[in-house]
Amino acid sequence: MQYLVSVIYDTAGLATPDEQAAIDVFNDRLMAEGHWVFAGGLAAPSSATVVDNRGEEPMFTDGPFLESKEYLAGFWIMDAPDLDVALKLAAEGSKACNRKVEVRPIL
Repeated sequence: MQYLVSVIYDTAGLATPDEQAAIDVFNDRLMAEGHWVFAGGLAAPSSATVVDNRGEEPMFTDGPFLESKEYLAGFWIMDAPDLDVALKLAAEGSKACNRKVEVRPIL
């Protein structure tokens, strides 16, 4: 099963060099153990554009979908046999990036 592990942060900015080194080690481990699918960091919420094409014409709005104190800073998509393994990996990812994470199964 695949899981989305969302990295939650409250400050715009990149990982520190020490955090990035820990993330790289964690990513290498995910790859070596067959859990790696894809991962990425995201630009600041101010760079977002919301697209709504439910009406007659598409609407484009600059900025994030929601104003919030916390935002999605990055993510991992991981393969794990079950939720327990996904949560264990997410805890290790949270430690590596020094941020909170949210785990959700991909249907």
